[in-house]
Amino acid sequence: VQLQASGGGLVQAGGSLRLSCAASGRTLVGYALGWFRQTPGKDREFVASITWPGGTTTYTDSVKGRFTSSRDNGKKTVYLQMNSLKPEDTAVYFCAARHTRAGSSWNSWGQGTQVTVSS
Repeated sequence: VQLQASGGGLVQAGGSLRLSCAASGRTLVGYALGWFRQTPGKDREFVASITWPGGTTTYTDSVKGRFTSSRDNGKKTVYLQMNSLKPEDTAVYFCAARHTRAGSSWNSWGQGTQVTVSS
């Protein structure tokens, strides 16, 4: 699976951004697409994921109620709607894919997109 992320930018605290991740190369049935973020000197952190085609979503606690993951089946694109952004959300955001069978790892990665939240 090839992934292309977009939609990052600079926003003030309390604002919103929507990230997109376009997938290509194979069917996404049986896969989960996820969002991760990373800041300098820290490990990459899981943010959210959504399964294909079921649409089951998972979020890390710090973004629950603020971020929403969704998908467009026809466009093979997943979105991360980020509302009520905080300065601590500042990071490079990556999308990734893995098969949903147990033991599968996140082994397809898109390039990162920078999100900067000013206070």
